[in-house]
Amino acid sequence: MSAQPGTLLDVRGVTKRFGGLVANKDISFRVSHGELVGIIGPNGAGKSTLFDVLTGFQPPDSGAVILDGEPITSRRPDEISRRGVGRTFQKLKPFNQMTVLENVMVGAFQKTGDPAEAHARALECLHQVGLKDKAQAHARVLSTGQRKRLEMARALAIRPRLLLLDEVTGGVDQGSIPGLIELVRAMNAGGVAMLVIEHNMRVIMGISHRVVALHLGEVICDGPPQAVVNDRRVIEAYLGGAYAR
Repeated sequence: MSAQPGTLLDVRGVTKRFGGLVANKDISFRVSHGELVGIIGPNGAGKSTLFDVLTGFQPPDSGAVILDGEPITSRRPDEISRRGVGRTFQKLKPFNQMTVLENVMVGAFQKTGDPAEAHARALECLHQVGLKDKAQAHARVLSTGQRKRLEMARALAIRPRLLLLDEVTGGVDQGSIPGLIELVRAMNAGGVAMLVIEHNMRVIMGISHRVVALHLGEVICDGPPQAVVNDRRVIEAYLGGAYAR
């Protein structure tokens, strides 16, 4: 299967069922090299399930996932990770009994078996996300915003070509949001393509090059942020009257 020119991720007709529930239905879209694509939709729209399928945590019932021209459909999460796909999770689960540095080294070991190299890469990533001063602290003492940064550092440690971020600002205090936004922008400016699930519309519209809207497991709109936010289907399914003209 060949990718379109400039295409890094090609999602083709992905469907995922759980018994009688269709979580994802014939989802198709592409992400270009270096592009930041926002994923929006109400709770239950199938956003996190889609991330699970793309990263190998759930096999699709049908459809295909192509990374840089190579099929990765139903490959194991560690195989997909080694091919350069990083991910954060909505529910933060760091290794609380390990230090912040050790948590990030776990990610680095996806690409190297050399402890010294993993150590150096972990420190580099902690510096990038603003947590280097917390390197020797245990993960359990971090705030929610700091744990979000730790998740990003661990994902960056694999040197991703594509990074999937699930609820970047979810659960963090308002004062932490601008710093997290700037971090996402900086990572993307460094050449990392991104898929970002986010409920904060001001955030997602401000950082995305393109937005894909899901509802009941289906893509209902895919386009520039302003076009998506003004789309009648998106307003009715997700945004509500505040966005209606």
